[in-house]
Amino acid sequence: MALTPEEIQRYKRHLLLHAVGGQGQAKLKAARVLVVGAGGLGSPLLLYLAAAGVGTLGIIDDDTVSLDNLQRQVIHTTASIGMDKVESARETIAHLNPHVAVETFDVRLDAANAADIISRFDIVADGSDNFATRYLVSDACFFAGRTLVHAAVGPFDGYLTTLKPFARTADGTLYPSYRCLFPEAPPPGTVPSCSEAGVLGSVVGVVGTLQATEVIKEITGVGDSLAGRILLYDAKEPRFETVRVGWDPENPLTGLEPAIFDLSVHRISPEGVPAETD
Repeated sequence: MALTPEEIQRYKRHLLLHAVGGQGQAKLKAARVLVVGAGGLGSPLLLYLAAAGVGTLGIIDDDTVSLDNLQRQVIHTTASIGMDKVESARETIAHLNPHVAVETFDVRLDAANAADIISRFDIVADGSDNFATRYLVSDACFFAGRTLVHAAVGPFDGYLTTLKPFARTADGTLYPSYRCLFPEAPPPGTVPSCSEAGVLGSVVGVVGTLQATEVIKEITGVGDSLAGRILLYDAKEPRFETVRVGWDPENPLTGLEPAIFDLSVHRISPEGVPAETD
């Protein structure tokens, strides 16, 4: 996909990188990336992917901008309060890089729409803040054969990984799935949300920016993939650590005796609670 003269000037610093160059930038322009959540992680993700020249960004989020979002959700502004997050993010991206097409989904991702939405994109970046959505996104990406760059944060820490459970390592072993890393969600109430425990805004920025970098690497083929590894970040130390993770033959999605064959496992119970980890 050819670059225009204006794009050549805009992406000049990328074009100077031997590992990226014109071919890599053309891959970015042709890419379609879905970002799940336009919040803390989604903000740096969307900003850096747009600035990098990803041709089409999908944004899915059913929330509106509130004042307490602005401490970390830097894609939104004070003037955005009350707006749908997807529309606020679309406006910011349009100002940052008019060459990027934005497709918005002002809905909550669920078992009924996940397969259709995710199949429209080449790669998915998950910035959601709850386990139900994380399991749903990872399962849907597996069935669609889409690479998933996943991240999560705590008050002063975070982690990220790349998931390709439909692919195999050099020795023929499957790459791990999200269910290999987290066989089941923790009991309700045991892991406080950021609205309960708080979160340092800049920590979300660090992890979201690292996540954007891994998406760009997957698109361009630069460097080594994080598939099969988790990158841990501790802001208090400060410290980065990389841990290798492997395929779990007992996991219910890609194990030796799989029990999950479609997204119906993510049905909503009569009480309104997602039942994806039953």
